[in-house]
Amino acid sequence: MPESASPQQEQQPARESFGSRLAAAMAARGPLCVGIDPHPQLLAEWGLNDDVAGLERFSLTVVEAVASLAAAVKPQVALYERHGSAGMAVLERTLAASAEAGVLSIADAKRGDIGSTMAAYADAWLRDGSSLAADSVTLSPYLGFESLRPALDLAAQYGRGVFVLALTSNPEGKSVQHVGGSDSVARRIVAATAAENQRYQGTLGSVGLVVGATIGSALEDLGIDLAPVRGAILAPGLGAQGATPADLRATFGAAYPSVLATSSRRILAAGPSLAGLRAATEETLGGLRSE
Repeated sequence: MPESASPQQEQQPARESFGSRLAAAMAARGPLCVGIDPHPQLLAEWGLNDDVAGLERFSLTVVEAVASLAAAVKPQVALYERHGSAGMAVLERTLAASAEAGVLSIADAKRGDIGSTMAAYADAWLRDGSSLAADSVTLSPYLGFESLRPALDLAAQYGRGVFVLALTSNPEGKSVQHVGGSDSVARRIVAATAAENQRYQGTLGSVGLVVGATIGSALEDLGIDLAPVRGAILAPGLGAQGATPADLRATFGAAYPSVLATSSRRILAAGPSLAGLRAATEETLGGLRSE
């Protein structure tokens, strides 16, 4: 008898792409992603214990507060992993709550590997039926962009998306990302992303990039043009890390309409009240819209 098809092999009905859904959310609500970063210090500031109960209270409160305001939320996976299997169960509930509340989720996992291991990561974060399935996941391409193929293809199959690390704002990132000058590693990642998005129709493709909001003149210095990528640019660093809406416009130029600005600590510090979190989110959105 023939073997039954695996979940990855089953034909899925056509569905709206992640890029299309994200473009609609950004147009309707504004270009803001709220990071869900349950750092021990933030938990303490909220009057919560650094344990699984505190983690869950924190996470679900943020989702409840911002789901109707932000285009997306971005749980920082490492801050759930540090609580072990119970922490990952909280992440599963946080992703489920986000989906139920109608806000897109970006699992900030930064996964990257080769072969069957990369396929397993893709299966965990992008397959329908997985308890960890998010609308999108962050990926690290530094084993070669094509090593991400299992995730790129599974995201397309299930109407989900990925964000590929390209230019990060940490000083150490330059030692890899800037290598090559005019033919830098970062530029090659950007070019590969643009090519990948040719498979998608509409305003935005489902393969985005992670480019730090505080990278300064790096795009100009390396001769990188983000506009042809036609994917969302996830830009962490708005607020507590020092970037302003004006900085985003100056840094990203013609690609600014595709920028999904991420703010975490500045908004989260306004908790634990729902009103405080909502006010901080609305203030941040106001700054993005007024520029």
